[in-house]
Amino acid sequence: MLVVDQRLCPCGSGLRRARCCDLNLASLGPPEASRHLLPLVERAREAVREGMNEAAEKLCLEVLELAPGQLEALALLFELRRAQGVHAAAEALLRRIVGINPNIFWATNELTLLLLNRGSLAEAELHARNAVRIAPENPQSHNLMGMVLTEGNRPRIGEYHYRRVLELTETPDPILLANLAWNLKNQGRMAQARALYEHSVALAPDVLQTVLGWARLEEADRNFPAAAELLDRAERIAPGNESVLLARAVLHGRMRDYDRAFAVLDGMAAKTGLGPNELLEKGRLLDQIGRYDEAWAAFVEGKRRARELTGKSYMAEFAEQQVRRLRGFFTAGRLRTLPRAAVQAGTPQPIFVLGFPRSGTTLVEQTLTAHPRIAAGDELPFINELADVMPRLLASPLTYPEALAELWMGDRREGLDTLRDYYLQRVRQLGILEEGNGWFTDKMPLNEMHLGLIALIFPSAPLIHVLRHPLDVVLSVFSNHLTHGFYCSYELESAARHYVLIADLVESYRTEMSLRYLPIRYEDIIDDQEGSVRRMLRFIGEEFDPRCLHFHENRRYARTASYAQVTERLYDRSRFRYRNYLAHLEPVIEMLKPSIERLGYDLS
Repeated sequence: MLVVDQRLCPCGSGLRRARCCDLNLASLGPPEASRHLLPLVERAREAVREGMNEAAEKLCLEVLELAPGQLEALALLFELRRAQGVHAAAEALLRRIVGINPNIFWATNELTLLLLNRGSLAEAELHARNAVRIAPENPQSHNLMGMVLTEGNRPRIGEYHYRRVLELTETPDPILLANLAWNLKNQGRMAQARALYEHSVALAPDVLQTVLGWARLEEADRNFPAAAELLDRAERIAPGNESVLLARAVLHGRMRDYDRAFAVLDGMAAKTGLGPNELLEKGRLLDQIGRYDEAWAAFVEGKRRARELTGKSYMAEFAEQQVRRLRGFFTAGRLRTLPRAAVQAGTPQPIFVLGFPRSGTTLVEQTLTAHPRIAAGDELPFINELADVMPRLLASPLTYPEALAELWMGDRREGLDTLRDYYLQRVRQLGILEEGNGWFTDKMPLNEMHLGLIALIFPSAPLIHVLRHPLDVVLSVFSNHLTHGFYCSYELESAARHYVLIADLVESYRTEMSLRYLPIRYEDIIDDQEGSVRRMLRFIGEEFDPRCLHFHENRRYARTASYAQVTERLYDRSRFRYRNYLAHLEPVIEMLKPSIERLGYDLS
């Protein structure tokens, strides 16, 4: 006897699971098959216009039970669920609309914005690109593309899309001007960004996010009095706003006014409680004044709240599977049979600054890019991008890294040159290179996972691997909100686990292939700055420049959690910081011990 599953879908749409999240879109009939239901859809629309939402909802559910792909009913039910705050259902319905017809502009835009607000940048970009394909002359599609690319650390390309919006609209929109200002701030073009903020605020004086964004620019640019004035203005617009209060606490911390910073955070805690970002900020402030046990408690609670709010956790199985495949492919025997790309003459070459997040890579990049011959690339996503597009570029049915087997084919022997050219073209599009540059940095965190690929494409490129005491690295990762490394930072044990996984992979690469590789210890830079800088520049092949010793005067904005630290003179307060937390780090010491010993560190 046929049993019909009557269970309602857990997303909250009100539909049965079989008609909702368990629905196979390939099983849907053509749109003409549901024409007879259009009168019911029209009645539902009329009910919404008359404020009879319950009746409209009932009609939509009735239509979708009979024809689960009826787009007008899905759109109406989406609007109803969104208005009710049933976010899981709204997202599920929106995804179904886009899945059935990806050329519906409004739905594609809505889904892009939803994903962007949630921080799912890779998926948001897929839909943002499709929105531009659907409507290349629509300002809204370019605005969303600009937002996604700016947040995805590709501000130069994001700037192109924001400027397309300006071309496509007669009157400048103040929100667009503020978005473009934030983009330029992320490029370190502070004066241009400031002028746009001034223009935006002149057009719309009471937009909170604009004033707050301007305040953050001034804080990042070390103009603390201006930042304080703008935060006062933001407070008048939205008294008690948590984002404003957190920005004020950060500003007080930058100014070493810890009492006022704690007063702000304690006031927030008394009213609404602290969220993950506020708790981590409080922990870092407590750390700076030596209240280590309290700092640790704030870190632990901040990460607990982050896991609770985002539902994210370390993707251990996926990470380990990826590393197994990389170690299995990049072996000495196989590498002897693979070609290497040639150097593309006449263009600046990459310097790969490698290292686990929070190991000191920003300090090294800020130091090197004070040299007039070295441009700052920052966190370039292009090696990861190459891993994704490689099968298409090499016409392979396999995925990375196995797709590199195509290089054994006679008509694919120059495939690595194709990958090299793709990378360099993407760099040129960013506009980071200037006359006189011979090099640019690529500081993408955990690029060392793809060390084998990098060495095939750029065999002559300097690989500078920044090392730091593993316990210091894991502690710093745990005390900051980071998404690199398959969300390993959400728990102490997973941060340590991923550290060991990547360290062992790097050791495998170094054993199996020859690399132009320089390990540099963070602690050595602190102890002998000039000697370390000379060593790195000599390795790269550039003359020493004393400006590299004054990296804190480098006016570029470092788009990382370390942006504030690298505006200060070299200090040693973060060296062996783990000693203050040894009791709390006990659960991961045994796991990290092999890495600690291999790198020549100890626990003393």
